[in-house]
Amino acid sequence: MTIKPIVGIVHPGSMGAAVAACAQPNAARVLWCPTSRSAATTARAERAGLEPVGSLDELVERAHVILSLCPPAAAEQVAHSVAERRYAGVYVEANAINPERMTRIVELLGKSAQAVVDGAVIGSPPINGKRTRLYLSGPSDAVSLVEGLFAGSAVATPLLGAEIGQASALKLAYSSYQKASRVLAAEAYGVARAHGVGEALLDIAGKRPGSYLVETEYIPKTAARAWRWGPEMDEAADMLSAAGLPDEVLRAVAQTLGRWADSKDLAGLTPDEALDRLTSP
Repeated sequence: MTIKPIVGIVHPGSMGAAVAACAQPNAARVLWCPTSRSAATTARAERAGLEPVGSLDELVERAHVILSLCPPAAAEQVAHSVAERRYAGVYVEANAINPERMTRIVELLGKSAQAVVDGAVIGSPPINGKRTRLYLSGPSDAVSLVEGLFAGSAVATPLLGAEIGQASALKLAYSSYQKASRVLAAEAYGVARAHGVGEALLDIAGKRPGSYLVETEYIPKTAARAWRWGPEMDEAADMLSAAGLPDEVLRAVAQTLGRWADSKDLAGLTPDEALDRLTSP
C-alpha cells in the first residue's frame, strides 16, 4: 500500500491555500502554521480545509513536502526559515522569482532537504471550477512525487525538464508580458481620459479582438494586485538583465505599479477610481 505524504504550505495566500487544498485527496494531511498570520489568512486556510499546527518547527518536522507560495520578496526569507530547521523533505519553490534566486534557494536548502523542485503557477486560483497549471522542473523523483499529489485535481502539473530555473524562467517570461500589458492598458486609458478620448480608445480597441485595451474592468484588478505584481516585475527585470537584455521597460512598470501601493486587495474600485489613484502618487 502506498503511503500518502504529509504536505505543508507556508504563508497560504489566495493562490497558496487553493493549490494546497487541491492536494488533499492525495495527501495524508495538508498542514499550515497560523503563528503570526492575519485573521484573513486564518479564515482562508479554514475555508480550504487546511490543518493548523502549533509552530513552523512542527510543520517542518512532519511534512514530507513543503509548498512555498508567497510574495516574491519573501521567498528567500521563507526558504531560510525552513532551511535553518534542517528540513529533510521535498521543498517546492513555486514563487515568481528569477532563476538566479531559485538557484540560491536550492543551495540554501540543499544541505538537508531531500530535493528542491522549481515550480511556476500560471492561471487563477483553482476554485469555483477554475483550473490552473503548476509547471515543474527539477529532479525526476521529486517532480514525480509532486505530480502525484495533484493527480486528478484542478491543478495540472506539466513537466518542463530536469533543470532548476526552467519553471521560474517560464513564469517570469509569461508574466512580464501579461502584467506589463495590463499596466500599459491602464496608462493608455489614463492619458486618453485626460484628453477626453477614452471612449474613442475603447471603440478602436473593440475592433481588435484580444486586446487588453478592451478589458477596462481589469484596471481596478491591476490596482488591487499591484503590491504583488510590482516585485514580480522587478524579478522579471533582473532576469532580463542577467540575460543581457534591456530591463528598463519592466523597471518602469514596477515603478508604475508602486503608485497603486495603497490599493492592496481593494474590492469595488471602478476603473475611474483606479486611474485616479494612478494619477495621484
